[in-house]
Amino acid sequence: MKIMKDKEMALVKEILAKLGASEEDQELVAEATVDADLKGFTSHGLGRFPQYLISIKAGTINLEDNIIIEKETPAIALINGNSGFGQAVSYKAMQIAIKKAKEVGIACVGVHNTNHFGVTGFYSDLALRENCIGLVLANTDPAIAPLGGKEALIGTNPLALGIPSDSYITVDMATSVTARGKIIESKRKGLDLPDGWALDENGNPTNDPEAALKGSILPFGGFKGYALSLLIEILTGPLVQAGYGHGVTGTASPDKDCTKGDLYVVIDPSKFGDFDEFKAHTEDFISQVRATGETVAIPGDLEVKRIAEAEANGVAIDEKLYEQLKGICDDLDIDIGSYVEE
Repeated sequence: MKIMKDKEMALVKEILAKLGASEEDQELVAEATVDADLKGFTSHGLGRFPQYLISIKAGTINLEDNIIIEKETPAIALINGNSGFGQAVSYKAMQIAIKKAKEVGIACVGVHNTNHFGVTGFYSDLALRENCIGLVLANTDPAIAPLGGKEALIGTNPLALGIPSDSYITVDMATSVTARGKIIESKRKGLDLPDGWALDENGNPTNDPEAALKGSILPFGGFKGYALSLLIEILTGPLVQAGYGHGVTGTASPDKDCTKGDLYVVIDPSKFGDFDEFKAHTEDFISQVRATGETVAIPGDLEVKRIAEAEANGVAIDEKLYEQLKGICDDLDIDIGSYVEE
């Protein structure tokens, strides 16, 4: 089974409309969900969407969301997301960061009291569209055990960084070997995990996704990934007045209040010098990189390829996800057959 881009947008929006979400939230959640699927991060697209509905029913996503700017300077803002959709809160936070960066050169916006927002790179892309550099950090429910420890304490803590250019230059990655969403997706599909991804609750290597979810995911690159995830935990926890360590809930437990934090950093290259010159030099460097070998890849190349393929052929939906979506649609009197193709 598969779903085409426009159909996926329409399906998500219709479901959210039936649940009482605002038109703005419908649009933003749909855009972020489709963006994840087109880029191949299916664990954060429709595959994660049923969790948002659990949160809505549990009241941990506030349909009457309205962000509150609690503190502000020309370059900094601290936002209370008021438990709104993570996608909507993050979009607004990034727009504030972009506006401030265009005024003073660099801006940093912290967010607390928000929700899971999909893929991190969706928000750094917003900065690229405005010819700005975008950096996005977030923390999550504990998933990584400190190096040498057995108990999960640190989140998979993703980061996304995008550079404006004629090429699509961006990285969107968890600081763990894999995102928790991929573990959840493997469990749904009944697939074993690759070696080296996770430990069970006793600290032993495991290929069982259920055991991994009870245990911990390994950081990428050993100490380097662990150190990076730990530092991001501080920048998106204590710094922005959000949860940290055991205090983070809601990203993997949709029926609990979400206590994660986010940090959005935007840099306007034009404040350093001529933007066209910056872009030309960046493209020259990318050309040098590509010239070093026929199979050389630039961060972002894979997403460009995946987007083109998904827009042409649609996004695959496995049987278990289809059944989840069908159950949601049946409850809301929506004909899923008008959206999903066999």
